[in-house]
Amino acid sequence: MAKLRFAVRKFDPFERALADTWSRYQTLYPSDTEIEFVPMDLEELYTALFQKKGLQNGTWDIAHVNTDWITEAYETGSLQPLDQYLINKPPQGGTNAWAPSLMELQRFDGKLYGLPFHDGPECLVVRKDLFEAATEKEQFLKQYGRELRAPQTWSEFLEVASFFHRPAQGLYGTVFGGYPDGHNAVFDFCMQLWARGGELTTGTGHVSLVSPAAIEALDFYRKLFREPCGLHPRSLDYESVQAGRAFARGEVAMMVNWFGFASWAHIDNASAVKGQVDIAPIPTCEGFTAPSLNVYWLYTIAEGSTQKDSAYDFLRFAVQAEQDKQLTLTGGVGCRRTTWTDVDINNRIPFYSKLEQLHETARTLPRLRNWAAVAHGIDHMVNQAIHTDTDSKVLLQAAQQQINKLT
Repeated sequence: MAKLRFAVRKFDPFERALADTWSRYQTLYPSDTEIEFVPMDLEELYTALFQKKGLQNGTWDIAHVNTDWITEAYETGSLQPLDQYLINKPPQGGTNAWAPSLMELQRFDGKLYGLPFHDGPECLVVRKDLFEAATEKEQFLKQYGRELRAPQTWSEFLEVASFFHRPAQGLYGTVFGGYPDGHNAVFDFCMQLWARGGELTTGTGHVSLVSPAAIEALDFYRKLFREPCGLHPRSLDYESVQAGRAFARGEVAMMVNWFGFASWAHIDNASAVKGQVDIAPIPTCEGFTAPSLNVYWLYTIAEGSTQKDSAYDFLRFAVQAEQDKQLTLTGGVGCRRTTWTDVDINNRIPFYSKLEQLHETARTLPRLRNWAAVAHGIDHMVNQAIHTDTDSKVLLQAAQQQINKLT
């Protein structure tokens, strides 16, 4: 009996949605084929796909690959290009079913190496029940001399986080994913850098860390974790999923995190803040445009798979409009244009209509084969800023030297 093995990004809504999709697929197209979904955290998934060469040696047939890793996947010959499949059996709506911003990062030399699975740029996620409460508004105005609102600058963010920081009540101002996994802290550092007009790369595409904006960004991030800024005490232990869960448990007033965690908290029956969530642009610094970050997850077919036709048939079904919508209603973020404009979804998640606006200012990370190693270098630098008193410029210079050795 044939069995497809699918390496899955571990997240409850993903796992439930995929199980439901397979059930629907088997109902419509019954066969003896089985599927094994193997959920893994980020580091575990990267190890399984790349360090253990699972995409090449036949361990996996299908895999979730995020756009941080897609260049490495392409340059190591780890993925099956999908173009011939797309010609012979195009997905519903063809490739125009997705916005161009979700179809470019996985395209190399004119070939496409994945179809969008889960999207959702980073944004500011807030609790409406707190921000719209008359008593909170009155007290904030009295304390700060201005109206309570979703913070638009990072200085406002610190004030609002401090205002809502009430540990005795189990409420904290904000939460960040400070766990050193080469992702969350790196993204947060980039947000701080862009918010100050800085750039991560030069015009030739090389990572360049040492700049006045980068020093300010690292100083600010250090401040978040080391001074009383209303931070959730588990922030150093949490990655993005755990931070999202803390928000859904009602433990924080606001957070900068992925759009998907906002929609999940808003609709999930187990969420303590169900129906009380809204989003806003990420805060910035005076004089600069609020940035966002576009990193998305892909359905991909492993180059080493011996069941590529079966794998594509399932993926072609999985990306249909009905399944994309169901993923969204389960707590993920569907990628099709039809999902973004779906009346039912926008009725259930009123802020869903803001997704396209976030895409307009969303930045992307460099497409580098060694991005995972570069990101871990930046991650180590950020971690050192939190745990030591070493000057930020010194840390940035050391990280730059390490990154230079990788290229």
